[in-house]
Amino acid sequence: MVAITETDVPKEEMRRALTWKGAFWIASGAPAFVLFSIGGLAGTVGKLAIVIWAISMVMGFVQSFTYAEIAGLYPNKSGGASIYGASAWLRYGKFIAPLSVWCNWVAWTSVLSLGSSIAAAYVLNTFAPIPSSHSSEVLSWVTANANSLVGLSQDEQVAKAIAALTPNIREWTFFGGQIGPVSFSLNAAFWIGAAFMLLVFSIQHRGIHGTANVQKYLGLAVIIPLAVVGIVPILLGKVDAGNFLPMIPNSGEWNLTSWTVILSGLFIAGWSTYGFETAICYTREFKDPANDTYRAILSAGILCLALFIIVPFTFQGVLGLEGVTDPAIVDGSGVARALAFMVGGGPVVLYALILMMVLAVLLSIMTSMAGSSRTLYQGSVDGWLPRYLGRLNHHGAPTNAMWTDLVFNLFVLAVAVSDATSFFFLLAVSNVCYMIFNFLNLNAGWIHRIDSPSRKRPYRAPTLILGAGAVLSYVNCLFMGAGAKMWHPAALWAGLGTALLIIPVFWYRHYVQDGGRFPSADAESQGERRAGVLPYVALLSGLGIVLLANWIFVL
Repeated sequence: MVAITETDVPKEEMRRALTWKGAFWIASGAPAFVLFSIGGLAGTVGKLAIVIWAISMVMGFVQSFTYAEIAGLYPNKSGGASIYGASAWLRYGKFIAPLSVWCNWVAWTSVLSLGSSIAAAYVLNTFAPIPSSHSSEVLSWVTANANSLVGLSQDEQVAKAIAALTPNIREWTFFGGQIGPVSFSLNAAFWIGAAFMLLVFSIQHRGIHGTANVQKYLGLAVIIPLAVVGIVPILLGKVDAGNFLPMIPNSGEWNLTSWTVILSGLFIAGWSTYGFETAICYTREFKDPANDTYRAILSAGILCLALFIIVPFTFQGVLGLEGVTDPAIVDGSGVARALAFMVGGGPVVLYALILMMVLAVLLSIMTSMAGSSRTLYQGSVDGWLPRYLGRLNHHGAPTNAMWTDLVFNLFVLAVAVSDATSFFFLLAVSNVCYMIFNFLNLNAGWIHRIDSPSRKRPYRAPTLILGAGAVLSYVNCLFMGAGAKMWHPAALWAGLGTALLIIPVFWYRHYVQDGGRFPSADAESQGERRAGVLPYVALLSGLGIVLLANWIFVL
């Protein structure tokens, strides 16, 4: 294929200022993803939650070996596994490669808005809390206003008390409305969340080395408390084995509906447990990419393997089924209070854990912006996304991509903060795209092996593990087809529609800006197609599993 002679390649270059330890600290935001869905997943699948977290985390760790290998093939590229995997698919279809990059970006960039909405909720719950129905202030209000509550039931009296005592800021909104299946609101949580995103932007504007230094200390401030929360209740004897038994679905029966619920749990857990693959988004910025790449992802994987199992285990073992299905746990607003109870702390510990959770979410937001902006940047350099995204500032940071992340997520944030239904709709749509990315990239591992057998591989995954990753790509298709509907009836179709939005974006870049030719930076991807029809068979099989699972598994 002929390369274009003039491209919009930026004059600035990314700086090789990062070691695998720095990437590890940037990826240390991944364990905080457990806070995004620990309540929702536990409330959905009940006592099986710990099993689902363990299965999902082991799957993510097995898959990471494939990503570690394909990342080593491209020491001069940034942007993560989707970029390296897309190079394998490019030989088999122009529109398949950018699909991988786009879906990875959609999944990662949504952490900005979803995480900011959670952080904003923690802030509001601390400084403007909604009173509990059993609190003394609610009971006092009911007693003081007894004359005006004559004829109302006890529940109605409590509801009126809560409404009267709820701070006005919780009800205030500048503007709101409805967009299709979700609502949006420019309420107090929106503005607080926007401030968090601007803070992250200002930190990352300084470049990857400065970001890694900040995240090192944030990471320690989050990882240590998470480990304490996971271990201390065990040492205190607070974990009750009865909270895990009998290990059966909430319905008590192993029927089709129960299996649908279980698969929905595995679907949503993957959005959190697979996230440490962001550790290889910085290959172009590694001092020693041949060795730093695989060390970064495997070390991040070991950290996540520990925390994603121990924290949900203790969470369930202490709170039990009744505790994890409490509405405040399901929507996430009561997680900090539950963690304080688990370690036996008073108000000081409670506020310390609230601060820890805010920092944890802030850390995850930083991880997301660092990875997703580099995906946009490299996608632009390789000719898949608009040219303006391929510019760097004088620190070597992809600021145009970061601005795109920020502006896009301000719109998404308005939806995420409106209500729990909208939040989980966005999470499910994001994860549909994430599963598509995982499918394409796990299969890219064996495609690269077939098409480029003699290419230097600084790290070579065991063939059995590489094959296991390919098998798991179809398991993820099963999760997506069967489980997305649990979080919103339209989630699967909205997710597939979101994935297809790359078609006009890529068409504009490739055929309007580049005249149907790829930039020279990606010419190396145009090699021999030795895999024949196998990649197309893989694609059709994956799509078939999604559609079949969606038809078979019902609620």
